Amino acid sequence: MSATSGTRGGVGGHHDLEPPVLEVDGVRKTYGDRQALAGVDLALRRGEMYALLGPNGAGKTSLVRAISGRLRLDAGRVRLAGGDPVSNPSVRCRLGLVPQDLALYADLTARENLEIFGRLMGLGAQRARSASDHLLDRIGLADRAGDRVATLSGGMKRRLNLAAGVIHDPRVLLLDEPTVGVDPAAREDIHELLLGLRRDGLAILLTTHDLGQASELADRVGILIDGRLRSEGTVTELVQRVFGDGKELLVTLAVAPEETGRAHLEEAGLEPSRDRRVWTSLLLHGLDDLAAFTASLEGAGLDVEEVRVREPSLRGVFFRLAGREIDA
Repeated sequence: MSATSGTRGGVGGHHDLEPPVLEVDGVRKTYGDRQALAGVDLALRRGEMYALLGPNGAGKTSLVRAISGRLRLDAGRVRLAGGDPVSNPSVRCRLGLVPQDLALYADLTARENLEIFGRLMGLGAQRARSASDHLLDRIGLADRAGDRVATLSGGMKRRLNLAAGVIHDPRVLLLDEPTVGVDPAAREDIHELLLGLRRDGLAILLTTHDLGQASELADRVGILIDGRLRSEGTVTELVQRVFGDGKELLVTLAVAPEETGRAHLEEAGLEPSRDRRVWTSLLLHGLDDLAAFTASLEGAGLDVEEVRVREPSLRGVFFRLAGREIDA
């Protein structure tokens, strides 16, 4: 969705030979006795979409602030399009930021919003007007350009918010929960726009709790837990790394087990999640012995509420690495 040319290229190919447009190297940040970032390394190239997942408090917000030059680090560095966004504020113009909360002026029109954001990002009046017209057409709002933002639907506002973040033709886009609160049709429209941005060569760092969105859109996924990037790769790579050829077994108990029950569960090869009622393991030998396995747990005095087998997926990867479901 380049505001000017829209011809940057696509994913892969020669982009893989180029240096990253975003490099995060060993970044660390501590607030008091809490380590928000504990040596994070991350790289992003043109035409690549990277989904960053993590539970609340994992360090995602601190990492985004570091990338945007709004956080002074204890150690490590960030390079954005070859420059330092902290020591060289002009580098920040190469970054687009689309927050989860709509950053629009409700009493102004769609066109007025885009023109204002264009001027704020250093575009001249004529270029801001031209870029606004181009983007309004591309996001399907050309016929609503003169309407106040307050009168637009939720999906329209999300698309306009996205356009405002790229009107200055950035190299890297930081995108936080782009489809929160929209209906399925609007979600698909936004996904198409994001895929178009990627085809244009824009590098996108997407933070989301929508695992389906991450699986569908991202070239690579990173899972951030307690300030550390615990694993990253394609969805296929992450699933294979965690599950191999097995499936995921989840046992939910009516109440958290006492010491004897915990010992029995651990002896059976199960590991606790953060919810001590939920225990999980890899299922390597099919379902034939599942009934006997459940009976053995109940015979040990455990009140089994549910036994579930899941096909390996990004959800299962996150559960095993974080010890819980992703935050809603």
